[in-house]
Amino acid sequence: MLKELFTKIQTQNNSYSKIELIEIEKFIKKGIIIKLDNDFYELNSKYKVAIVNVGKNLVILEDLVSEHKNIKIEFDNLNGAYNGDLVLAKRVFNPRSRIKANIIEILDGKKNDILVYIKDKSFYTVKENIKLENKGALQYKEGDVLLVVNQSLDLVKNLGNIEDPKVDELISLHLYHEEIRLEKPLEVDAKMDDKNQRVDLTHLPFCTIDPNSAKDHDDAIYYDEEEKVLYVAIADVSYFVKEGTALDRLAFLKSTSVYLPGKVLPMLPNELSEDMCSLKEGVNRYSFVFKIYLDLQNKKAKKAQLFEAIINSHKKFSYGRIDRVLEGHLDQYSSVDKTIFDYLLPLYEITKSFRAKRLEKGYDFRTTELRQKLKNFKIVAVESESSTASHQLIEECMLLANIEASKKVNTVGIYRIHEEPSLKSISRLVDDVNILGVKVKIQSDVHDTITHIQKKAKASMMSEEIDELIIQSQTQAKYSSKNLGHFGLGFSSYSHFTSPIRRYSDLVLHRMLKSKQTPKDIDDICSHISLNERKVDQLVWDFEDRKYARWANDNIGAMIKVKIVDTERSRAVSYDAISGLKVTIDNIKGQKLFTKLKVKIKEVDIVTKQIIASIKY
Repeated sequence: MLKELFTKIQTQNNSYSKIELIEIEKFIKKGIIIKLDNDFYELNSKYKVAIVNVGKNLVILEDLVSEHKNIKIEFDNLNGAYNGDLVLAKRVFNPRSRIKANIIEILDGKKNDILVYIKDKSFYTVKENIKLENKGALQYKEGDVLLVVNQSLDLVKNLGNIEDPKVDELISLHLYHEEIRLEKPLEVDAKMDDKNQRVDLTHLPFCTIDPNSAKDHDDAIYYDEEEKVLYVAIADVSYFVKEGTALDRLAFLKSTSVYLPGKVLPMLPNELSEDMCSLKEGVNRYSFVFKIYLDLQNKKAKKAQLFEAIINSHKKFSYGRIDRVLEGHLDQYSSVDKTIFDYLLPLYEITKSFRAKRLEKGYDFRTTELRQKLKNFKIVAVESESSTASHQLIEECMLLANIEASKKVNTVGIYRIHEEPSLKSISRLVDDVNILGVKVKIQSDVHDTITHIQKKAKASMMSEEIDELIIQSQTQAKYSSKNLGHFGLGFSSYSHFTSPIRRYSDLVLHRMLKSKQTPKDIDDICSHISLNERKVDQLVWDFEDRKYARWANDNIGAMIKVKIVDTERSRAVSYDAISGLKVTIDNIKGQKLFTKLKVKIKEVDIVTKQIIASIKY
């Protein structure tokens, strides 16, 4: 009630209920509210009513009225308040002080669970490292990680001790409010008893190409070289997960699978994700199939048919195996393998030409994915995975299916959009690249500017570093009910169709394509899955950084090779055997962005994930 009351006061709304007027009188007596003429009131300028927003390095008091200015305060001045609380703060007019206000009263404290750990016989929040005064901490061991009620600090759950690396996953899941991943999966009664007539494609030699460790197979392909027809078969998840069921509601809440090092927390129960929906080798599976007629001369899809089918993947391949095949190394192979290789080889040449045409409008960024290898919940190695020929073959096939799917939805649908970066972002990018010594200029449009920068970067042997800057200048891709095109890929229309086992967006699109109807709450769906996608990304990064911190803690004094990635905050990233580990350098002396140097690991906090290193001069 108080939030609505103070919002009314600050927006000069003089329509108050009897209860609100009673509350107003209380604040008038304290000198916090001032009465004006004609039953109007205002907040005394000495005070501020705001919502607490606790960030990683600071606290912001967010005003209830957007045009008013937010105030930053120190963690020490929270006075018992926490994230989301409605508070009364008193302004401090001291030009020499960094503190602009002190919280003097919590007007409406929300009951939330927060993650804390025990350090020096006190509670500290895991996320912000704020000390919370409470004698109850004395009963726990140093390093215990606890879930507590924010208002009383009463124990909800003891997650374990920070010395145990198994606790990292629990910390990341609770920090990003993904505890739902810890719940027991729903029971599934999945049967293939579709009464509708499906097209029988079990005779066609489809194959899957995935990472060697993959357990869920969303997609399979087959190419008819004689007819110039590409078949892209996608797991028919919408048959098993009906809209509005408990299974569907849970999938919506999760909205994506979480891929941690060596482990998957699936969006769907394992019975579906790894079995009944997965296009496993040698078994009949329901699928949603695009039959795409290729125009090889103009390097585009001529037309496409979409239908429900039954397929049988004749072989499961890894990317590595197909890379060897594309290089001419067939290794030992069966007659089934040869049948598939006979169409994969010409298909690869076709997708190469399609890709070359796509990159006339889209972009080719040099990206390398780092994969932590864990043993006993600790890092033993970090492997890098780059986009290879087999990756690009599958990617082009999936892009064709995604484009065709986007064309078949209504004007309002579920699109994957990526908006063009602003002129301000591109101007900053050009400045940053010039600072690195690569002389570039803004061209006639954004696309030409980026390709111009990439060409110059390649000549200077700095392609990888400058691609990082280009990616940072881009807007973030998201889901939208309106088609705004995909700038990065260079497509005027694009959707996600090919991964319904691990992405809720694709499941929604499948339903729309089958029913020819758009969900009434499509905007809410797009907003939720876009936000959740970013949250899950942050969760995975948090988990990986915890593993890096443990490695660093076990290797204090070790010398590692790093490159500077943030000059203002003295941050650097390792690029040798333990690639991806982030450090803060405590004795940096004006080195430029991307400068490579050797540093010594000096100290580590495995709770905050902070790794301090020094340059050896």
